[in-house]
Amino acid sequence: MKLRQPFRGLLPSIPPLRTSQPTFGKQTPRGGNRGCYCALLAAVVAVLLVVPAALLAKEETEDHLDQLGRILLIRGLDREIAVAKVMLPRGKHGVYINDQGKLDMDRAEKELRTNGAAIQPGIPVEITQIKFSGHDVVFEINNGGKNRKKWYQHIQIGMGGPGDMMQPVVQQQQQNPIAYGSSITLTFKGEKVPDLSVDDAKKLLSAALDFNRKLPTELYSPKVPEKFKEAIKRHEVVVGMNRDAVLSAKGAPFRKVRQTAANGEETEDWLYGLPPHTLFVTFNGNTVVNIHQY
Repeated sequence: MKLRQPFRGLLPSIPPLRTSQPTFGKQTPRGGNRGCYCALLAAVVAVLLVVPAALLAKEETEDHLDQLGRILLIRGLDREIAVAKVMLPRGKHGVYINDQGKLDMDRAEKELRTNGAAIQPGIPVEITQIKFSGHDVVFEINNGGKNRKKWYQHIQIGMGGPGDMMQPVVQQQQQNPIAYGSSITLTFKGEKVPDLSVDDAKKLLSAALDFNRKLPTELYSPKVPEKFKEAIKRHEVVVGMNRDAVLSAKGAPFRKVRQTAANGEETEDWLYGLPPHTLFVTFNGNTVVNIHQY
């Protein structure tokens, strides 16, 4: 097919290609070489467009934490028990650790002065939620340090008539419950969180948490009474247990309440579950002295 004169200048100048005679003695049709070159040029352009996109996609997958990496991180660290190495503040911000595993002490001290301490060093804690936000990974400790309403506190009922006032279902809990937890944020340079394994996250979090502490059933198994061992297996609490044994049996409490009697004796209640099925475990010092199920 002959090309008109205005379109000839659009094609690159290609020297003629010498071809041998076909096997069957027939001449190659005129314009066949030019069609081969056009097909070859189109293939080269397609490769140049596809390869860079594939390389960029591969680089992005390798350098940043993908969906599978997030799932593995949550599976490996959610509900993990550790021991606080530093004082953790209340409030929604908590403490910050950079990608080198260094704790931002100035920011932590500011939060402690503003909101007070939620967790003292040496206290066992639990990672209760893991959230991803931009280049940060937020680990909520003991349900976090932010006061939040429960889902049932948002429910209201009414008759639906004109001028009818809606009434909350839960009348006695108008105020948000006091938060007794905190949070630890791993912050990274760049726009996204890099590829992060469970061991890498623990190494960075070790600036504030100790994951190497053994469970009481492993550390003190020869000294733990048999009835305590059986109760721990059934996830039950027995009078006489210490705090470590209760943590092994039930995990971190939903809330802690300290009280001082008239004689100056201090007790601490650990609350498990929500009303109307709340378990109160009362400590005197490091020993369980009373258990009450509502």
